[in-house]
Amino acid sequence: AVYPRVVVRRALELNAAALILTHNHPSGVPEPSEADKRITSRLKDALALVDLRVLDHIIVGTDGTHSMAESGLI
Repeated sequence: AVYPRVVVRRALELNAAALILTHNHPSGVPEPSEADKRITSRLKDALALVDLRVLDHIIVGTDGTHSMAESGLI
């Protein structure tokens, strides 16, 4: 599970200005699921409250990677 408050807290601890999110898909298929799209949106909203930007969300699979920014989902 991903908790936006934990991500925001860690980003603030690191004095980040922006984030690139990433995770792997155990299925090996790097295409973003609906859950991936929802959590990315929730994280973007939570991080925006403290002026942090999400630059990309990269999903890693055995067949390569998928950049949500490159595909227009960010």
